[in-house]
Amino acid sequence: MSCDSDDGQKSCNPEYMISASINVNLPLYNEVETRGWTYVGGEGTGTRGLILIKTTSGYKAYDRNAPHICPTPDSTLEVVDDIKLYCPQDGAEWIMLTGEPILIADRAPRVYSAVRNGDIINIYN
Repeated sequence: MSCDSDDGQKSCNPEYMISASINVNLPLYNEVETRGWTYVGGEGTGTRGLILIKTTSGYKAYDRNAPHICPTPDSTLEVVDDIKLYCPQDGAEWIMLTGEPILIADRAPRVYSAVRNGDIINIYN
């Protein structure tokens, strides 16, 4: 675990080793295929879990820690209306497909690689 610097700004969100595998055939995760996104939790997914999304060219995963503020009980990112990420702490919003900030935040959520091999999607940094 370490703290990082984004564009010269100190971040209080620690960086973790991410290493998770999910099976898209399991009911818990098949929403990534039908809805276009799903929450992923458990070992290897950081402190708050991940949001896995299906893009036009594959998959990617966002860290659920809000990137612009220090972690609090209410700073876990959520998906709203299947198109944007939302921080309940302060109302910050991002475009889900790109991670681009659209309200309040000045930086995108941390993104992790997600590669599908058969029915398994491996998420890692």
